[in-house]
Amino acid sequence: MKLKQDKQRILILGGSGFIGNALYKELLSYFEVYCTYCHQHGAFSENQVFFRYCAEEDSLFLLLNEIQPTIIISAFHGSNQALFEAHEEIVNYAMLHFNCTVLYISSSEVFDGKFQHPAFEDDAPLSASASGKLKISIEKLLLEQIPAQTAILRLPFVLGINSPEIVHLRQCIRHAATFDVYPNLVISATTINKVSQQIHFIVNKGSTGIFHLASNDMIHHEDLFMEITSKMGDKMPIFKSIYRRNEDDYQAILPKKNKLPDTHQITVSQVIEECSLKEEIISIK
Repeated sequence: MKLKQDKQRILILGGSGFIGNALYKELLSYFEVYCTYCHQHGAFSENQVFFRYCAEEDSLFLLLNEIQPTIIISAFHGSNQALFEAHEEIVNYAMLHFNCTVLYISSSEVFDGKFQHPAFEDDAPLSASASGKLKISIEKLLLEQIPAQTAILRLPFVLGINSPEIVHLRQCIRHAATFDVYPNLVISATTINKVSQQIHFIVNKGSTGIFHLASNDMIHHEDLFMEITSKMGDKMPIFKSIYRRNEDDYQAILPKKNKLPDTHQITVSQVIEECSLKEEIISIK
């Protein structure tokens, strides 16, 4: 379904986080963008389009009514109860504003109770973790209450030059420290740059539904980080192999039904190439 394209006012909940801030930088030049941050941070508190909001302490009602967003991107963290109640407030707002679309950043965790096969968009979620169960409950809330206004964006491993996992890998390489790898864990992956471009495309098209914003192929967790490391140089960390099962454990999501155009797709080899490039200086606009 495509919604009518008016002037879009975007509110990114969690705009100070890894994913939220990348989206802010991607969308800022094209839309009227506002963000939230929770913990005090000078760079954000001094930015006039950033609003302080903590799910455990604040009601979203006043902020939503002040900004009047036409697109809400949910990429924030908090306690399980606070997050669910915040999304109930989002639903209440969207039910009163039919021109508002909600983009919920979910993840492969909604399938962590399954481990024999990769998961596609139409597969029924099943989680064994508290985090995965929460995401399932929020997905269900949005899809049942405001289905025509909801886009569920499930992410796999999200890497990138300045992603927490790659920064940690580089530190382990420098100090010959231990880096955990999972030889039997089969995953899909993507980069923060590709995710930002994909979500920009979804916003432009006004698309709703369930999307798996992941690579078109899979790789073992251990192989992924060994290949990234080998492309970075000759030094290696101490890879510590962790086995959770004797057989392969699939925590991979793959796009099938709602595939984006070829230019907005990615492969594991492209993820490896991007993650092995030189480090960039992290900047906050």
